[in-house]
This record gives sequence, structure tokens and C-alpha cells, in this order.
Amino acid sequence: MFQLGGDLPVRRLGFGAMRLPRKTFTGPARDPESGIAVLRRAVELGVDHIDTASFYRHEGVAANELIRKALHPYPAGLVIATKVGPIEDEQGVPSRQARPGELRALVEENLTSLGVDRLDLVYLRVGGLAEPGGESIAERFEVLAGLREEGLIRHLGVSNVDAAQLAEARTIAPVAAVQNSFHVQERHSADVLTACAADGVAFVPFFPLGGGFRPIDPARLARVTERHQATPAQVALAWLLTTSPVTLAIPGTGSIAHLEENMAAAAIHLTDEDLADLEP
Repeated sequence: MFQLGGDLPVRRLGFGAMRLPRKTFTGPARDPESGIAVLRRAVELGVDHIDTASFYRHEGVAANELIRKALHPYPAGLVIATKVGPIEDEQGVPSRQARPGELRALVEENLTSLGVDRLDLVYLRVGGLAEPGGESIAERFEVLAGLREEGLIRHLGVSNVDAAQLAEARTIAPVAAVQNSFHVQERHSADVLTACAADGVAFVPFFPLGGGFRPIDPARLARVTERHQATPAQVALAWLLTTSPVTLAIPGTGSIAHLEENMAAAAIHLTDEDLADLEP
């Protein structure tokens, strides 16, 4: 368990909703009923932390709407995190960053689509697919801090940031969580993780199983997978949970079988030998 923001207890293995509308970036939309079934099974398996965004949608299938249809009224203790910042273009691709004056509307869109009066956790997602860093986030984060003061947001986070941007955000308002690309074979944000661990800030890797542009090579996990009779995905998730007590994992899937496989990773306990074998 982890106390998100100091007052929201969540299990360290949660669920990411990005894969619900479609399996791949270029693939067709999934059957909405499959997404609803996955969400309900996730909660049955003990998931109490779901990560989503209003721009997780494709061909009329939207993650937020699936979450609301599947789970509303939400069970007590369920924490739903979302993110704002990207703006969709005419093709539905979130290719542009929102200006400060556009952020309130994005937050309100999430409130409406999820059917809540206050969002548990809102990340400012920075920089699109570019590497973290190189720009100030202060003006945009100040807007979200103001919405938190109004009571529309409980906790704030930042996503795709470097250590300097995290420090900048923390001069404006408390940061409960950071969401960066990070997994067993992609550790460029190790310094950000260190900063989070020093102050009890949740570190929530996106693409924890190597999705996007930095895949995991299963062959490099072979010794550990064989030792534990586990899948590469399970070992990758177990590594995240072992590497730091502030790390939360949010693997996403549109398949009940993959969901159940992922959730079983919480029972895998890696040894020092395992960790040595998993070093780059």
C-alpha cells in the first residue's frame, strides 16, 4: 500500500486505462463492452487506483466514459487519476500542448465525463512525446494549483518532467505524484525517482511494460522469468514494485487474461540475485 498525497491509500499495483479504447496507437477501436468487463474485473481483483485521461479515446470509444459506465457510482476507496495538457488535432491526435487559459476546460471535461465533483489526482502532462525538460511549467501548473484551491482537484501531479521541472512545480503547490517513462530497461528518470523517494512523492511510470517507443527485450529477463516461472510482464512489474517503495505500477490492457496475469505480479518477490540479473 501507498498513501497517495498522504491521505489516499492505494495498492501499489493499479490499472492504466490507455489501452481500453484501442490496443495499439494505430489500431482500430476495441469493443466498449470488453473495456467495461476489464474494468469491473480489475476492481474485483482489488484495483483501487485507475489512471486515465480524457484524450484516451478512439473512434467514439473513450476511456473516461467506459470507467463511468463500468464503475459509477464508484466504490469507496477507488482513486481515479487523470491528466491534462495535450490538445487533440483534427485527426484526434493529442499533438498540441494546452495554453494556461485552456486548462480549466480540460479539467471540467474530466469532471463531466467521469461523473465526479472533484478529481482525486490531476497530472499536468508536459511536452508530448519529446524528452522531459527544456521549458518552464510554472504558468500552467499555477492554473491547476488554482483549481485545487477551488476544490475541483484533490491532489496534483506532473508527467514527463525532469528534476528541475519537478522542483519548479513544488515551489507552486504540493506534488503528490510524478508520471514518467520508466521500466526495467529504461531508467533515464532515475534521478526523478530519487527525488520522489526522498519526500514520499509517488512515482508512477507510464509504459511500465515497455510500450510506446522503448520496448522491453524478454530475452534479457529470461533468467528471472525461468527462476520464478513467470512471464516477462510479471517480472517487469515485480521489478518496479521492488525498486522503490514510492513506485506505483499502472499496467494497462483491454484483455481480462492479461489483466489477471499482470495482477499476479504482486505475489512475485525478487531476490538480490534477481535484481542483479536485471541490471542493464
